[in-house]
Amino acid sequence: MSISEGDNNSVDSKKSELPGYAVLNTSKGSIIIELHKETAPEVVDEFIDLCQKGHFKGMLFHLVIKHYVIQAGDNHGAGATEDWNLRGKQHAISSMKHEAFMLGTSKGKHNHKGFDLFITTAPIPDLNEKLIVFGQVIKGEDVVQEIEEVDTDEHYKPKISIGILDVTLKQKV
Repeated sequence: MSISEGDNNSVDSKKSELPGYAVLNTSKGSIIIELHKETAPEVVDEFIDLCQKGHFKGMLFHLVIKHYVIQAGDNHGAGATEDWNLRGKQHAISSMKHEAFMLGTSKGKHNHKGFDLFITTAPIPDLNEKLIVFGQVIKGEDVVQEIEEVDTDEHYKPKISIGILDVTLKQKV
């Protein structure tokens, strides 16, 4: 089973056919993520729902900090790290830790208007209580590293646009 972003096919989260993988097709290449429903079931369900609605299509990576994180999503209002610090304890702590190449979202922003995505590029234990990890890069680490290496301004915003073209959900890879 494969569902592209924006498809009208609905996946019932209670079925065993729930997608276990997401392919982030970016302007730099594809990143395959294994989704961890067992550690963050509500966030994975919301991520899948947003993928099916086309939410991530065209979303830009707006924060790139070398040896730390790349982030795509809504960058309005306070800076991303400020949001993480302000909202860090609003949700249960995931048992997954923030090692390199983990996919997550800030705990206070996972709603339909402000769901952001980050991929860690190094272990960052200082964010364990601030962010929810719900997946892990299993292929495409080189793409993540290529995004991480782009030139940024003083606010860590990439000087060139790098975006998510679409997301494809899959049961198997």
